[in-house]
Amino acid sequence: MLLKLLRTHLPTYRRELVAVMLLQVLQTVANLALPSVNADIIDKGVVSGDSGYIWSRGGLLLGLTLLQVLFAIVAVYFGSRAAMGFGRDVRNALFVRVNDFSAREVAAFGAPSLITRITNDVQQVQMLVQMICALFIAAPIMTVGGTLMALREDVGMSVLLVFSVPILGVAIALIVSRLVPAFRLMQEQIDSVNRILREQLNGLRVVRAFVREEHEVARFGGSNDELTATSLRAGRLMARMFPTVLFVLNASTVAAIWLGAIRIGDGAMGIGALIAFLTYLAQILMSVMMATFMAVLIPRAGVCAERIQEVLDTESSVKAPAAPIAPSDPTAAPLELRGATFRYPGAEAPVVADISFTARQGTTTAIIGSTGAGKTTLLNLIPRLMDVTGGSVLVRGVDVGQLDPEELWRQIGLVPQRPYLFSGTVATNLRHGDPGATDDELWAALGVAQAAEFVSEMPEGLDAPITQGGTNVSGGQRQRLAIARALLRRPLIYLFDDSFSALDLATDARLRAALVPWTRDAAVLIVAQRVSTIVDAHQIVVMEDGAAVGIGTHHELLATCPTYAEIVESQLRTADAA
Repeated sequence: MLLKLLRTHLPTYRRELVAVMLLQVLQTVANLALPSVNADIIDKGVVSGDSGYIWSRGGLLLGLTLLQVLFAIVAVYFGSRAAMGFGRDVRNALFVRVNDFSAREVAAFGAPSLITRITNDVQQVQMLVQMICALFIAAPIMTVGGTLMALREDVGMSVLLVFSVPILGVAIALIVSRLVPAFRLMQEQIDSVNRILREQLNGLRVVRAFVREEHEVARFGGSNDELTATSLRAGRLMARMFPTVLFVLNASTVAAIWLGAIRIGDGAMGIGALIAFLTYLAQILMSVMMATFMAVLIPRAGVCAERIQEVLDTESSVKAPAAPIAPSDPTAAPLELRGATFRYPGAEAPVVADISFTARQGTTTAIIGSTGAGKTTLLNLIPRLMDVTGGSVLVRGVDVGQLDPEELWRQIGLVPQRPYLFSGTVATNLRHGDPGATDDELWAALGVAQAAEFVSEMPEGLDAPITQGGTNVSGGQRQRLAIARALLRRPLIYLFDDSFSALDLATDARLRAALVPWTRDAAVLIVAQRVSTIVDAHQIVVMEDGAAVGIGTHHELLATCPTYAEIVESQLRTADAA
């Protein structure tokens, strides 16, 4: 999965990667030449007392050092560009993919997990790319080149490399093999912490209302402790790497000095050659240690890449048609359902079963039923938030599955059951419905939605700030702003999913009366719990256990539908008791 992700998104930065590779080669070559030049200065210049030779070779040493520094700086620049650009591209690809998901895929992954994958997971892979750009070429060249240069200085001493490098490689491999499952579990536990934190922030009022602070703190603490324990376990494994590297490095250095002293005493080796050999030995083992950093990152980045690729490889169950069909019959009904059915994968019974009705222009269709009857699911089938698993949904006589999604959504104004406002201002939220709307049009929509009064009372009016989720306005105000946003769209079909539940009866009545002239050229669907909201609807669909048990006007259903009559009677009893 990691290789697939890198192959997909890194080629965009081919020029930067080629520059990094070339610069790493030049930097490593310069670095490998330094100990040899230093050995010559000691053995050929200092020993013989040739100051001219010392100055000339010293100048070469200084020049190589400056070149090495220059190459390193430029390589880091291009490597950072490639790594940061890679992270940006992967985040964009994830965001685009998630935006294409239907409600089914979002529910399957979970919002907290998707957030973690787009942020934390991408960051882990991005860090690996940064390390690859810094070490991928330099480390192996330094290892191989350092070995050759060490052999050049003294073949007999190089036997140390035969033992030290394999020992170090095997030790690191054993540690890394245990890190992979720990990192996979860690990412899953980060998802869990994010989920609980999000639930507590969104449900803060409920937590306080039911005095559940201690319980929620304990729940978060448990998940946090699990993440901490896993992180500590992974940290302990990682902590073993560096002492292992340093132990092998120091033991090899001691052995090299001991053997080198014997060879110098025998006249088989010069002091400068020993210093150069020690430097090459340190460079080789330091390259292995630098590769250790990558070895630490690769397991976690591999797990993160697997989670990222899982999202990128998931196709939305709601697919755009290969050859979209444009509605050509303006006289066709705005909306028609023919045996619409929806069943979740693996479910025993459908959530919505065989629903058929027609919503004509200038009419209001109401949907009512008990909690869990499938009302919201039915409404979600119209804008293709989910696709029907049986039957069909038609807009202007064309199946929604054959319409271009953008064209379909332009025909629909949706006010969801839980209206959501974005951070910004009143005006920016309303213009989600129509980006080109004028201020006068905004005020007109607010007037119909019965929101003009409270917006005008805000000091900034249309420029009044709205916090994320609309938490700085009441539930009723949030609903009315969401309704105004949908009205600005002037669509063919209005979908109101229990959108009047937070309004008092007087405001509800005024809003419904104001909607009539505004929506006269459209079909209106209203999901409602209160009979008073839908009593004047042209047709009412009564749902029970996902099926339509009655369709007709208020008076017709009172006479023919026991379920509807029971709903009306129960609300009348409640009203009388109040």
